[in-house]
Amino acid sequence: MNESPNFVTLEVEGKSVRLPVVIGSEGEKAIDIGSLRRETGYVTLDPSFMNTAACYSQITFIDGEKGILRYRGIPIEDLVRKTMFIEVAYLLVHGELPNEEQRRNFSAMLNVNSMLHEDMRHFFDHFPQGAHPMHILSTMINALAAFYPNVDLKSMSEDIDLSSARLISIVRTMAAFAYKKSIGEPVVYPRHDLSYCANFLNMMFDSPVRPYQIHPEAVRILNILFILHADHEQNCSTTAVRTIGSAQVNLYATISAGISALSGPLHGGANQAVIEMLKMIQADGNVKKFIDMAKDRNNPFRLMGFGHRVYKTYDPRAAIIKKECHDYLERTHYTDPLLEVAREVEEAALHDSYFIERNLYPNVDFYTGILYRALGIPENMFTVMFALARLPGWVAHWKEMIGGETKIVRPRQIYIGKTPADTVDVMENREPLLH
Repeated sequence: MNESPNFVTLEVEGKSVRLPVVIGSEGEKAIDIGSLRRETGYVTLDPSFMNTAACYSQITFIDGEKGILRYRGIPIEDLVRKTMFIEVAYLLVHGELPNEEQRRNFSAMLNVNSMLHEDMRHFFDHFPQGAHPMHILSTMINALAAFYPNVDLKSMSEDIDLSSARLISIVRTMAAFAYKKSIGEPVVYPRHDLSYCANFLNMMFDSPVRPYQIHPEAVRILNILFILHADHEQNCSTTAVRTIGSAQVNLYATISAGISALSGPLHGGANQAVIEMLKMIQADGNVKKFIDMAKDRNNPFRLMGFGHRVYKTYDPRAAIIKKECHDYLERTHYTDPLLEVAREVEEAALHDSYFIERNLYPNVDFYTGILYRALGIPENMFTVMFALARLPGWVAHWKEMIGGETKIVRPRQIYIGKTPADTVDVMENREPLLH
């Protein structure tokens, strides 16, 4: 981050206020309004923070107009081709890719911390049959603070690497246990001889009556899916993590808040919504009908998996996962009729002026659901998969936030409610209370 000597001048009620211009390392420009209220009495209003930068960050860079996504300066395309998920997790949390020794040590730390405290395992017995795995995961991570209490800010200077590794590792065990609980099967413990993604697949699908065969291609695809979702700048859940963490809440409770934010259908549940939409279109058989419905302002139907708050061109993650989806299904001879529906929908939308003019291109959620189906992941686990992938990004943002001089997050508001003049009659007609 470089501070420009330039200023902008704002005229407010006959008074000139000089506000500094800040320029990021990729040339992004911002106006620092930190002194605005103090000098003028005014605040800015930006619903949903569409034009507000809430922090400085060195973690992820996005250029929505050019379709660029980089973690710590490295293009997402290079990371997918040349790294594994645990290396990307290390990159996000520690700021650089690990060398061979660091990779081995980090992998060993993940392995050692993959076991869930045995007393916590019994918690799963008290969730009702059919409880959503995302709700179970959020609750269980919040409970970690009781079993590992040394995660407050006073102790994190020494334990932050251990606590981060424990969380990144143990969350996959919790997720797999939650799934097994939801289907009434016995849990499968992690194995020391398996990689991060292979371990998760084995805990999900191994069974005493049907041993699971781990296929390298499935492990490779899961690594790619996790890398693509590992971080995405200041989205809803990451902002929740930074907001909750700014109150000096412990790491586990903070991450639990991020999972809760991710559970909403407009954030982490988008790929499940895509699958539900494709099923509906498949049952009807008329793609054009649904394209026309999406274009009708008076129709509540929306084309899920298209468009993005940030990207105004093709989502770079979508470009990667689209090719990987086609290649994986072809190599494994997996047939999914929803893929053909997805192809038809994408083809129709990309050649329709309505979608072209509004920059509504397929985003990463459009094809990930089909890939998860091919891996055997049930739809109620899609959002959980998103949480597993995003956890290193949340930890990185939390670590960056507590390492600075961050004050507790406290936005302003513009009050538009009643005034004393509106309520004077109400209060005048009330008798005083006798105490």
